Amino acid sequence: MATRERRHHYHVYVVELADQVWNVGRFRRANPDYQLGKPFVYVGMTGLDPDVRFDKHKAGIQANSYVRDYGLRLLPGLYAMYNPMPYDAARDMEVELGIALREAGYGVWQA
Repeated sequence: MATRERRHHYHVYVVELADQVWNVGRFRRANPDYQLGKPFVYVGMTGLDPDVRFDKHKAGIQANSYVRDYGLRLLPGLYAMYNPMPYDAARDMEVELGIALREAGYGVWQA
C-alpha cells in the first residue's frame, strides 16, 4: 500500500486568476476563443498538495508569474475528483483539463 500511495501522489490543480490578467497580451493571444464572463485560470500539476503548491507560487518559489501576480484561489471543484494519481496520468490530465476548460470558454494558461 505504501508503494502505491507514493506512486500516486501527483495532483492537477486549477488556480483562478484575477481579471487583470486579460490585460497581458501574451495571455490574451493564447486565448483567442475566450468567452466573456468565464473565469481566467492557470492549470498545473504537482507532486505536492495543491494548497502548498499555490502558496509557493504566491511566495515566488518556482512560481508561474501569472499565478504569482494574479492568482486568487484554488478551484478544487474543477480538479479534486482526479487526484491523486501517478505522474504520467497527472501530466496527461494537466493537458486534457486545460484543453477542456479552454473549449468551455475559459481563459487558460498552462506551464
